[in-house]
Amino acid sequence: MAVLTTALSGSGSRSRWSPSWRLVLRNYMAHRRSKVFFLTGFLEPVLYLFSIGIGVGQLIDSFEFNGRTVEYAAFVAPAMLAASAMNGAVLDSTFSIFFKLKFEKLYDAVLATPMSTHDVARGEITWALLRGGVYSVGFLVVMLLMGLVESWWALLAVPATLLIGFGFSAVCMALTTYMRSWQDFDLVTLAVMPLFLFSATFFPVTAYDGVLRWVVEASPLYRGVVLCRELTTGALSWDSAVSVVYLFAMGFAGLYVVSRRLDKLLLH
Repeated sequence: MAVLTTALSGSGSRSRWSPSWRLVLRNYMAHRRSKVFFLTGFLEPVLYLFSIGIGVGQLIDSFEFNGRTVEYAAFVAPAMLAASAMNGAVLDSTFSIFFKLKFEKLYDAVLATPMSTHDVARGEITWALLRGGVYSVGFLVVMLLMGLVESWWALLAVPATLLIGFGFSAVCMALTTYMRSWQDFDLVTLAVMPLFLFSATFFPVTAYDGVLRWVVEASPLYRGVVLCRELTTGALSWDSAVSVVYLFAMGFAGLYVVSRRLDKLLLH
């Protein structure tokens, strides 16, 4: 509570921070000493890259992607980059939000200040987005050191991962407001794992046929994977534009729902 008071009601912060950003500041102050907190979502994709991208890559020469030939590790790495952004966003917008909402009762205290439920939604989504962005920058540095970035378009991969984080954090936070107990979070794992494995992360989407391919191409992580892969390889197509529109729509839809849900849960 001391952290909340310092971040939200300090006279100095009122002049420098908007309501949503004051909540971001509160989260930063609460977690700034927890290095493990920031490593959890970053290490998993890096380990997958080393074990599959490098290990399996020794057995596979290259892939054809949008008319370009790329090494297997360079094909897998941007998919892990997108997954890293997803992991950070999902972790913060599910477990953390549920605890604050149901047990810590943080938002009841927040709403005693001039902040609104819309400020809460924007602040928490921004925090989740920034955490996912930290993971992604670290992972992109690993890719650079391993020589897996093949185009200057990769500079746009960081804002692309922020867009992925926006889409996932908004939707996952909205879904979290419907959860009733910790057991419901089994559904999070049940949803995230298939997305991770079957979003053209480890093999081309052409491996799927018919309706199954349409399902994969409509999944949110696939749109993120396509966007990051085209940017880091420089093999751009209209799929990137589709992905940008898709992820923006996903994010704004989630933001709308979570704002309405917080109004219902906290103000009625």
